[in-house]
Amino acid sequence: MSNIKIVTDSAVALTPEEIKQYDITVIPLTVQIDGVVYEDGVTIQRDEFLEKMTTSHSLPQTSQPSIGKFQAVYEAIHEKNPDTEILSLHISSGLSGTVHAADQAAALTAAKITTFDTLNADRAQAFCVLAAAKMAQDGAMMSEILIEIKKIRENSHTFLSFTSLDNMVAGGRLSKTSGLIGNLLNIKVGAGVDKTGSVEVISKGRGMKALSKFNDGVIAKMQAYSDILAIGVSHAGVPEVAEKMAVRLNKIWPDIKIEVMTTGPIISTHTGVGALAILYHAR
Repeated sequence: MSNIKIVTDSAVALTPEEIKQYDITVIPLTVQIDGVVYEDGVTIQRDEFLEKMTTSHSLPQTSQPSIGKFQAVYEAIHEKNPDTEILSLHISSGLSGTVHAADQAAALTAAKITTFDTLNADRAQAFCVLAAAKMAQDGAMMSEILIEIKKIRENSHTFLSFTSLDNMVAGGRLSKTSGLIGNLLNIKVGAGVDKTGSVEVISKGRGMKALSKFNDGVIAKMQAYSDILAIGVSHAGVPEVAEKMAVRLNKIWPDIKIEVMTTGPIISTHTGVGALAILYHAR
């Protein structure tokens, strides 16, 4: 086993078993709902967040962990074992300032820290985190891990489909007029995380058939690869839809264990309740 400790943030989609098995430290992002501040995964869980978001008076606000929070975590690891190297992997800089806060905290500590922008979130962020954790546990050096997770980052893909434009309007990403017209016309949106780590709208269409067509296209893209190495399905309040998609994907790739998870506040604040994400690592 190498002397490398893995740190990430709560935008990642990891199971409790994975966190325990690889001794991964997860630093919580914060979310503010109607003036009350919560720590993601600590004082508020994902399903509870969705419930509160649907009844809140305004769109919840998410923010990265403070520099002080990162510094405290890094120093605690360093004090426990000064020879430990820290690899801190985080949600895309196109979605959050988390990795920048990690960079600033790293400069304030005596610990040896490498930060890494996964350019993704949720289970696609986890693809990098888990690979790094497994390699560290197997004794790999930091340089070897970085080479591998850069490849994974380049070949990980996230596609989102969401059913309501309300959160896009509330978040200022769409005008109220456009949102009203879109909802009246029953417009559904398909989006993806681009190479800069930002969410990009790919398609718009009327009704659920438009989303079905979008997801069919995502699966067709997946089938064009010679190998699919990992798949995740995440959702914002639609577990039945997510489970149905996972079953469909497992019929095509029966050897892959697909984790179905509720997405975190960062993504669900963008998309609103009803969103579905297909995330995969291809080769």
